[in-house]
Amino acid sequence: MAENTIRDILLIQKRELEDRIKERYIERNGSPNKLNNNLIKVIIGPRRAGKSFFAIHLLNKVSSFGYANFDDERIIDITDYDDIINMINVIYKNPKLILFDEIQNLNKWELFVNRLQRQGYNLVITGSNSKLLSKELSTHLTGRHIQLNIFPFSFSEFLQTNELKELTNSEIKEKLVYYLTNGGYPEPIIKKIDTKEYLLTLFNSIIYKDIIKRFKIRSAQAIENLAMQLISNVTKEFSYNTLSKITKCKSAHTVEKYISYLEESFIFFTIPCFSFKTKEQISANKKIYCIDNGFIHAKATTFSPNMGMLCENLVAITLKKHEINGTIHLYYWKNQQKEEVDFVLQQGTCIKELIQVCYNINNPKTKEREIRALLKASKDLKCNNLILITNEYEKEETTTWFGIKRKIKYIPLWKWLLERK
Repeated sequence: MAENTIRDILLIQKRELEDRIKERYIERNGSPNKLNNNLIKVIIGPRRAGKSFFAIHLLNKVSSFGYANFDDERIIDITDYDDIINMINVIYKNPKLILFDEIQNLNKWELFVNRLQRQGYNLVITGSNSKLLSKELSTHLTGRHIQLNIFPFSFSEFLQTNELKELTNSEIKEKLVYYLTNGGYPEPIIKKIDTKEYLLTLFNSIIYKDIIKRFKIRSAQAIENLAMQLISNVTKEFSYNTLSKITKCKSAHTVEKYISYLEESFIFFTIPCFSFKTKEQISANKKIYCIDNGFIHAKATTFSPNMGMLCENLVAITLKKHEINGTIHLYYWKNQQKEEVDFVLQQGTCIKELIQVCYNINNPKTKEREIRALLKASKDLKCNNLILITNEYEKEETTTWFGIKRKIKYIPLWKWLLERK
Protein backbone atom coordinates (compact mmCIF):
# COMPACT_ATOMS: atom_id res chain seq x y z
CA MET A 1 0.00 0.00 0.00
CA ALA A 2 1.31 3.46 -0.93
CA GLU A 3 2.65 5.68 1.87
CA ASN A 4 0.25 8.47 0.90
CA THR A 5 -2.72 6.12 1.33
CA ILE A 6 -1.56 5.02 4.79
CA ARG A 7 -0.96 8.65 5.69
CA ASP A 8 -4.46 9.65 4.59
CA ILE A 9 -6.07 6.84 6.60
CA LEU A 10 -4.15 7.67 9.77
CA LEU A 11 -4.85 11.41 9.38
CA ILE A 12 -8.59 10.70 9.13
CA GLN A 13 -8.29 8.56 12.26
CA LYS A 14 -6.40 11.37 13.99
CA ARG A 15 -9.23 13.82 13.30
CA GLU A 16 -11.75 11.29 14.62
CA LEU A 17 -9.56 10.89 17.71
CA GLU A 18 -9.49 14.65 18.31
CA ASP A 19 -13.28 14.82 18.04
CA ARG A 20 -13.70 12.00 20.55
CA ILE A 21 -11.43 13.71 23.08
CA LYS A 22 -13.87 16.63 23.09
CA GLU A 23 -16.87 14.41 23.89
CA ARG A 24 -18.28 13.99 27.39
CA TYR A 25 -16.53 11.25 29.35
CA ILE A 26 -17.91 9.25 32.29
CA GLU A 27 -15.23 7.97 34.65
CA ARG A 28 -14.98 4.18 34.56
CA ASN A 29 -14.11 1.81 37.37
CA GLY A 30 -10.79 0.87 35.74
CA SER A 31 -7.69 2.24 37.50
CA PRO A 32 -5.93 5.10 35.65
CA ASN A 33 -2.65 4.17 37.36
CA LYS A 34 -2.51 0.95 35.41
CA LEU A 35 -1.87 2.90 32.20
CA ASN A 36 1.10 4.78 33.59
CA ASN A 37 3.80 2.12 33.32
CA ASN A 38 5.90 0.35 30.69
CA LEU A 39 3.92 -2.89 30.62
CA ILE A 40 1.76 -3.71 27.61
CA LYS A 41 -1.71 -2.52 28.61
CA VAL A 42 -4.47 -4.75 27.25
CA ILE A 43 -8.02 -3.38 27.47
CA ILE A 44 -10.67 -5.96 26.60
CA GLY A 45 -14.44 -6.04 26.52
CA PRO A 46 -17.45 -6.04 24.20
CA ARG A 47 -17.49 -3.99 21.02
CA ARG A 48 -18.73 -0.42 21.62
CA ALA A 49 -18.51 -0.76 25.41
CA GLY A 50 -16.13 2.21 25.63
CA LYS A 51 -12.66 0.61 25.65
CA SER A 52 -11.00 3.06 23.29
CA PHE A 53 -12.89 6.00 24.85
CA PHE A 54 -11.56 4.93 28.25
CA ALA A 55 -8.00 4.64 26.93
CA ILE A 56 -8.11 7.88 24.90
CA HIS A 57 -9.24 10.05 27.81
CA LEU A 58 -6.80 8.55 30.29
CA LEU A 59 -3.84 8.70 27.90
CA ASN A 60 -4.70 12.27 26.99
CA LYS A 61 -4.22 13.21 30.66
CA VAL A 62 -0.81 11.52 30.80
CA SER A 63 0.96 12.61 27.61
CA SER A 64 0.76 12.77 23.84
CA PHE A 65 0.36 9.44 22.08
CA GLY A 66 0.12 7.85 18.64
CA TYR A 67 -3.00 6.09 17.41
CA ALA A 68 -4.12 3.49 14.90
CA ASN A 69 -7.56 1.89 14.68
CA PHE A 70 -7.58 -1.58 13.12
CA ASP A 71 -11.37 -1.70 12.97
CA ASP A 72 -10.86 -0.36 9.43
CA GLU A 73 -10.75 -2.68 6.43
CA ARG A 74 -8.27 -0.41 4.63
CA ILE A 75 -5.57 -0.57 7.28
CA ILE A 76 -5.75 -4.29 8.07
CA ASP A 77 -4.79 -5.10 4.48
CA ILE A 78 -1.34 -3.57 4.99
CA THR A 79 1.32 -6.28 4.78
CA ASP A 80 4.36 -4.34 6.03
CA TYR A 81 3.52 -3.16 9.54
CA ASP A 82 6.60 -0.95 9.63
CA ASP A 83 4.77 1.32 7.17
CA ILE A 84 2.15 1.94 9.88
CA ILE A 85 4.77 2.74 12.52
CA ASN A 86 6.74 4.98 10.19
CA MET A 87 3.64 7.02 9.39
CA ILE A 88 2.58 7.19 13.07
CA ASN A 89 6.06 8.59 13.80
CA VAL A 90 5.57 11.26 11.13
CA ILE A 91 2.02 12.26 12.11
CA TYR A 92 2.47 12.11 15.89
CA LYS A 93 6.13 13.19 15.99
CA ASN A 94 7.84 9.99 17.18
CA PRO A 95 5.59 9.06 20.12
CA LYS A 96 6.81 6.43 22.55
CA LEU A 97 3.24 5.82 23.72
CA ILE A 98 0.89 4.26 21.13
CA LEU A 99 -2.75 3.14 21.31
CA PHE A 100 -3.78 0.32 18.95
CA ASP A 101 -7.56 -0.09 18.74
CA GLU A 102 -9.25 -3.47 18.03
CA ILE A 103 -5.90 -5.19 17.65
CA GLN A 104 -7.46 -8.64 17.13
CA ASN A 105 -8.31 -7.66 13.53
CA LEU A 106 -4.62 -7.49 12.63
CA ASN A 107 -3.05 -10.71 11.41
CA LYS A 108 -0.28 -11.96 13.75
CA TRP A 109 -0.81 -8.94 15.97
CA GLU A 110 1.04 -10.54 18.89
CA LEU A 111 4.34 -10.71 16.95
CA PHE A 112 3.96 -7.07 15.96
CA VAL A 113 3.22 -5.95 19.53
CA ASN A 114 6.07 -7.99 21.03
CA ARG A 115 8.53 -6.51 18.58
CA LEU A 116 7.46 -2.93 19.28
CA GLN A 117 7.78 -3.45 23.02
CA ARG A 118 11.33 -4.77 22.53
CA GLN A 119 12.04 -1.60 20.56
CA GLY A 120 11.02 0.51 23.56
CA TYR A 121 7.46 1.52 22.71
CA ASN A 122 4.92 1.90 25.52
CA LEU A 123 1.79 0.19 24.17
CA VAL A 124 -1.91 0.20 24.96
CA ILE A 125 -4.04 -2.22 22.94
CA THR A 126 -7.79 -2.83 22.93
CA GLY A 127 -9.70 -5.88 21.74
CA SER A 128 -13.28 -7.12 21.47
CA ASN A 129 -12.40 -10.78 21.68
CA SER A 130 -12.20 -12.80 24.89
CA LYS A 131 -9.23 -14.68 23.42
CA LEU A 132 -7.31 -11.66 24.70
CA LEU A 133 -8.03 -12.72 28.28
CA SER A 134 -5.02 -13.25 30.54
CA LYS A 135 -4.65 -17.01 30.04
CA GLU A 136 -4.45 -16.48 26.27
CA LEU A 137 -2.24 -13.41 26.49
CA SER A 138 0.41 -15.24 28.46
CA THR A 139 0.98 -17.46 25.42
CA HIS A 140 0.88 -14.57 22.95
CA LEU A 141 2.85 -11.80 24.64
CA THR A 142 6.42 -12.59 25.65
CA GLY A 143 6.69 -9.20 27.36
CA ARG A 144 4.95 -8.50 30.64
CA HIS A 145 1.43 -7.14 30.32
CA ILE A 146 -1.45 -5.94 32.42
CA GLN A 147 -5.14 -6.40 31.65
CA LEU A 148 -8.03 -3.99 32.15
CA ASN A 149 -11.65 -4.96 31.51
CA ILE A 150 -14.20 -2.48 30.19
CA PHE A 151 -17.83 -3.52 29.84
CA PRO A 152 -21.04 -1.55 29.27
CA PHE A 153 -21.79 0.83 32.15
CA SER A 154 -22.32 -0.78 35.53
CA PHE A 155 -25.27 0.60 37.46
CA SER A 156 -23.02 2.94 39.46
CA GLU A 157 -21.41 4.22 36.23
CA PHE A 158 -24.85 4.58 34.66
CA LEU A 159 -25.95 6.77 37.59
CA GLN A 160 -22.95 9.05 36.94
CA THR A 161 -24.50 10.00 33.59
CA ASN A 162 -27.30 11.70 35.48
CA GLU A 163 -26.99 15.49 35.45
CA LEU A 164 -28.15 15.78 39.07
CA LYS A 165 -25.31 15.42 41.58
CA GLU A 166 -27.33 13.64 44.25
CA LEU A 167 -30.15 11.15 43.76
CA THR A 168 -32.63 10.05 46.38
CA ASN A 169 -33.22 6.33 46.94
CA SER A 170 -36.57 6.70 45.19
CA GLU A 171 -34.89 8.26 42.14
CA ILE A 172 -32.23 5.52 42.12
CA LYS A 173 -34.98 2.89 42.03
CA GLU A 174 -36.61 4.66 39.08
CA LYS A 175 -33.28 4.72 37.25
CA LEU A 176 -32.87 1.00 37.90
CA VAL A 177 -36.08 0.19 36.00
CA TYR A 178 -34.69 1.94 32.92
CA TYR A 179 -31.27 0.33 33.34
CA LEU A 180 -32.75 -3.15 33.83
CA THR A 181 -34.55 -2.89 30.51
CA ASN A 182 -32.20 -0.84 28.33
CA GLY A 183 -28.81 -1.92 29.63
CA GLY A 184 -25.60 0.05 29.95
CA TYR A 185 -24.13 0.62 26.48
CA PRO A 186 -22.62 4.11 26.73
CA GLU A 187 -23.40 5.71 23.35
CA PRO A 188 -27.22 5.63 23.40
CA ILE A 189 -27.21 6.75 27.05
CA ILE A 190 -24.83 9.68 26.56
CA LYS A 191 -26.07 10.80 23.14
CA LYS A 192 -29.77 10.19 23.85
CA ILE A 193 -30.30 8.07 20.73
CA ASP A 194 -32.77 5.22 20.20
CA THR A 195 -31.43 2.36 22.31
CA LYS A 196 -33.33 -0.49 20.67
CA GLU A 197 -32.35 0.44 17.13
CA TYR A 198 -28.73 1.02 18.17
CA LEU A 199 -28.45 -2.36 19.92
CA LEU A 200 -30.18 -4.25 17.10
CA THR A 201 -27.62 -2.84 14.66
CA LEU A 202 -24.74 -3.60 17.04
CA PHE A 203 -25.93 -7.15 17.74
CA ASN A 204 -26.22 -7.95 14.02
CA SER A 205 -22.86 -6.31 13.32
CA ILE A 206 -21.12 -8.50 15.91
CA ILE A 207 -22.76 -11.63 14.50
CA TYR A 208 -21.70 -10.88 10.94
CA LYS A 209 -18.41 -9.03 11.37
CA ASP A 210 -16.89 -10.72 14.41
CA ILE A 211 -18.23 -14.22 13.91
CA ILE A 212 -19.58 -15.12 10.44
CA LYS A 213 -16.91 -13.20 8.53
CA ARG A 214 -14.02 -13.92 10.88
CA PHE A 215 -14.66 -17.64 11.22
CA LYS A 216 -15.85 -18.05 7.61
CA ILE A 217 -19.17 -19.63 8.62
CA ARG A 218 -21.08 -20.88 5.60
CA SER A 219 -24.50 -21.24 7.19
CA ALA A 220 -25.23 -17.75 8.49
CA GLN A 221 -28.85 -18.68 9.15
CA ALA A 222 -27.86 -21.44 11.59
CA ILE A 223 -25.86 -19.15 13.88
CA GLU A 224 -28.54 -16.45 13.59
CA ASN A 225 -31.14 -19.00 14.70
CA LEU A 226 -28.88 -20.08 17.56
CA ALA A 227 -28.29 -16.52 18.76
CA MET A 228 -32.03 -15.81 18.67
CA GLN A 229 -32.82 -19.01 20.57
CA LEU A 230 -30.24 -18.20 23.25
CA ILE A 231 -31.33 -14.61 23.77
CA SER A 232 -34.95 -15.76 24.05
CA ASN A 233 -33.95 -18.18 26.81
CA VAL A 234 -31.46 -16.18 28.87
CA THR A 235 -30.95 -17.48 32.46
CA LYS A 236 -32.08 -20.99 31.44
CA GLU A 237 -30.22 -24.26 31.08
CA PHE A 238 -29.39 -25.52 27.62
CA SER A 239 -28.09 -28.68 26.00
CA TYR A 240 -26.09 -28.81 22.79
CA ASN A 241 -28.17 -31.69 21.42
CA THR A 242 -31.50 -29.91 21.93
CA LEU A 243 -30.19 -26.67 20.44
CA SER A 244 -28.89 -28.47 17.35
CA LYS A 245 -32.41 -29.76 16.63
CA ILE A 246 -34.16 -26.45 17.30
CA THR A 247 -31.75 -24.25 15.33
CA LYS A 248 -31.05 -26.61 12.41
CA CYS A 249 -27.34 -26.64 13.16
CA LYS A 250 -25.54 -29.70 11.78
CA SER A 251 -24.67 -31.27 15.12
CA ALA A 252 -24.24 -30.73 18.84
CA HIS A 253 -20.53 -30.18 18.14
CA THR A 254 -21.40 -27.34 15.74
CA VAL A 255 -23.63 -25.74 18.37
CA GLU A 256 -20.86 -25.98 20.95
CA LYS A 257 -18.42 -24.35 18.53
CA TYR A 258 -20.85 -21.55 17.63
CA ILE A 259 -21.58 -20.80 21.30
CA SER A 260 -17.82 -20.51 21.89
CA TYR A 261 -17.71 -17.91 19.09
CA LEU A 262 -20.61 -16.01 20.67
CA GLU A 263 -18.78 -16.05 24.01
CA GLU A 264 -15.51 -14.92 22.45
CA SER A 265 -17.33 -11.94 20.94
CA PHE A 266 -18.78 -10.98 24.34
CA ILE A 267 -22.47 -11.36 23.42
CA PHE A 268 -23.19 -14.29 25.72
CA PHE A 269 -21.48 -16.11 28.57
CA THR A 270 -22.24 -19.43 30.23
CA ILE A 271 -22.24 -20.55 33.85
CA PRO A 272 -21.62 -24.23 34.73
CA CYS A 273 -23.41 -26.30 37.35
CA PHE A 274 -21.38 -26.82 40.53
CA SER A 275 -20.33 -30.28 41.60
CA PHE A 276 -17.53 -31.60 43.77
CA LYS A 277 -17.04 -34.27 41.10
CA THR A 278 -15.34 -32.96 37.96
CA LYS A 279 -17.00 -35.51 35.68
CA GLU A 280 -20.48 -34.50 36.86
CA GLN A 281 -19.66 -30.81 36.46
CA ILE A 282 -18.49 -31.29 32.88
CA SER A 283 -21.50 -33.37 31.84
CA ALA A 284 -24.16 -31.13 33.46
CA ASN A 285 -26.02 -28.51 31.44
CA LYS A 286 -24.80 -24.93 31.58
CA LYS A 287 -26.91 -21.79 31.83
CA ILE A 288 -26.81 -18.99 29.27
CA TYR A 289 -26.60 -15.27 30.04
CA CYS A 290 -26.29 -12.12 27.90
CA ILE A 291 -23.59 -9.50 28.40
CA ASP A 292 -26.11 -6.61 28.47
CA ASN A 293 -29.82 -6.46 29.27
CA GLY A 294 -30.35 -4.02 26.40
CA PHE A 295 -29.68 -6.78 23.86
CA ILE A 296 -32.42 -8.90 25.46
CA HIS A 297 -34.94 -6.06 25.24
CA ALA A 298 -33.90 -5.14 21.70
CA LYS A 299 -34.30 -8.70 20.40
CA ALA A 300 -37.35 -9.62 22.50
CA THR A 301 -40.45 -10.89 20.74
CA THR A 302 -42.77 -9.88 23.59
CA PHE A 303 -43.88 -6.38 24.62
CA SER A 304 -43.80 -6.80 28.41
CA PRO A 305 -40.32 -7.42 29.86
CA ASN A 306 -39.72 -10.36 32.20
CA MET A 307 -38.38 -8.40 35.16
CA GLY A 308 -37.34 -11.51 37.10
CA MET A 309 -35.23 -12.73 34.19
CA LEU A 310 -33.70 -9.30 33.60
CA CYS A 311 -32.87 -9.01 37.30
CA GLU A 312 -31.10 -12.40 37.34
CA ASN A 313 -29.20 -11.60 34.14
CA LEU A 314 -28.00 -8.30 35.59
CA VAL A 315 -26.73 -10.03 38.73
CA ALA A 316 -24.96 -12.59 36.51
CA ILE A 317 -23.24 -9.81 34.53
CA THR A 318 -21.99 -8.20 37.74
CA LEU A 319 -20.64 -11.49 39.09
CA LYS A 320 -19.10 -12.44 35.74
CA LYS A 321 -16.99 -9.29 35.87
CA HIS A 322 -15.63 -10.45 39.23
CA GLU A 323 -14.83 -13.84 37.71
CA ILE A 324 -13.02 -12.27 34.76
CA ASN A 325 -11.01 -10.20 37.23
CA GLY A 326 -9.98 -13.45 38.91
CA THR A 327 -11.59 -12.92 42.33
CA ILE A 328 -14.14 -15.78 42.15
CA HIS A 329 -15.27 -18.84 40.20
CA LEU A 330 -18.96 -18.65 39.32
CA TYR A 331 -21.47 -21.55 39.19
CA TYR A 332 -25.11 -22.37 39.76
CA TRP A 333 -26.37 -25.22 42.00
CA LYS A 334 -29.04 -27.84 41.35
CA ASN A 335 -29.92 -30.99 43.26
CA GLN A 336 -31.68 -34.19 42.22
CA GLN A 337 -35.03 -32.71 43.26
CA LYS A 338 -34.48 -29.95 40.64
CA GLU A 339 -34.17 -27.28 43.34
CA GLU A 340 -31.78 -24.50 42.29
CA VAL A 341 -29.64 -21.69 43.62
CA ASP A 342 -28.82 -19.11 40.98
CA PHE A 343 -25.21 -18.35 41.88
CA VAL A 344 -22.46 -20.15 43.77
CA LEU A 345 -19.32 -18.08 44.42
CA GLN A 346 -16.16 -20.10 44.98
CA GLN A 347 -12.79 -18.77 46.15
CA GLY A 348 -10.03 -21.33 46.15
CA THR A 349 -11.54 -24.55 47.49
CA CYS A 350 -14.19 -22.80 49.60
CA ILE A 351 -17.73 -21.78 48.71
CA LYS A 352 -17.88 -18.19 49.94
CA GLU A 353 -21.40 -17.11 49.04
CA LEU A 354 -24.74 -18.40 47.76
CA ILE A 355 -26.97 -15.91 45.94
CA GLN A 356 -30.61 -16.37 45.01
CA VAL A 357 -32.42 -13.81 42.85
CA CYS A 358 -36.18 -13.33 43.21
CA TYR A 359 -37.65 -10.07 41.89
CA ASN A 360 -40.99 -10.51 43.69
CA ILE A 361 -40.82 -12.22 47.07
CA ASN A 362 -44.41 -11.35 48.09
CA ASN A 363 -45.93 -14.71 47.19
CA PRO A 364 -45.43 -17.02 50.24
CA LYS A 365 -45.00 -20.12 48.05
CA THR A 366 -42.37 -18.37 45.95
CA LYS A 367 -40.48 -17.23 49.03
CA GLU A 368 -40.65 -20.71 50.54
CA ARG A 369 -39.28 -22.28 47.33
CA GLU A 370 -36.35 -19.87 47.14
CA ILE A 371 -35.49 -20.27 50.83
CA ARG A 372 -35.71 -24.07 50.71
CA ALA A 373 -33.21 -24.24 47.83
CA LEU A 374 -30.84 -21.83 49.62
CA LEU A 375 -30.91 -23.83 52.84
CA LYS A 376 -30.37 -27.17 51.10
CA ALA A 377 -27.47 -25.74 49.07
CA SER A 378 -26.07 -24.24 52.26
CA LYS A 379 -25.98 -27.65 53.90
CA ASP A 380 -24.66 -29.41 50.79
CA LEU A 381 -21.91 -26.87 50.08
CA LYS A 382 -21.14 -25.96 53.72
CA CYS A 383 -21.71 -22.26 53.18
CA ASN A 384 -23.57 -20.00 55.64
CA ASN A 385 -23.29 -16.72 53.69
CA LEU A 386 -26.75 -16.62 52.08
CA ILE A 387 -28.08 -13.69 50.03
CA LEU A 388 -31.52 -13.29 48.50
CA ILE A 389 -31.72 -10.36 46.07
CA THR A 390 -35.19 -8.83 45.72
CA ASN A 391 -36.88 -5.83 44.18
CA GLU A 392 -37.81 -4.09 47.44
CA TYR A 393 -37.64 -6.41 50.46
CA GLU A 394 -34.74 -5.76 52.85
CA LYS A 395 -34.15 -7.64 56.07
CA GLU A 396 -32.09 -10.29 57.83
CA GLU A 397 -34.06 -13.35 58.87
CA THR A 398 -33.11 -16.58 60.58
CA THR A 399 -34.99 -19.47 59.00
CA THR A 400 -35.24 -23.14 59.93
CA TRP A 401 -36.18 -25.88 57.46
CA PHE A 402 -36.15 -29.57 58.47
CA GLY A 403 -33.39 -29.00 60.99
CA ILE A 404 -31.36 -26.60 58.81
CA LYS A 405 -31.12 -23.23 60.54
CA ARG A 406 -29.51 -20.32 58.71
CA LYS A 407 -29.52 -16.54 58.57
CA ILE A 408 -30.55 -15.10 55.18
CA LYS A 409 -29.84 -11.54 54.13
CA TYR A 410 -32.52 -10.04 51.87
CA ILE A 411 -31.27 -7.05 49.90
CA PRO A 412 -32.85 -4.90 47.15
CA LEU A 413 -31.18 -5.18 43.75
CA TRP A 414 -30.27 -1.48 43.51
CA LYS A 415 -28.45 -1.57 46.82
CA TRP A 416 -26.63 -4.83 46.01
CA LEU A 417 -25.47 -3.43 42.65
CA LEU A 418 -24.02 -0.30 44.27
CA GLU A 419 -22.27 -2.37 46.95
CA ARG A 420 -20.70 -4.62 44.27
CA LYS A 421 -19.48 -1.85 41.95
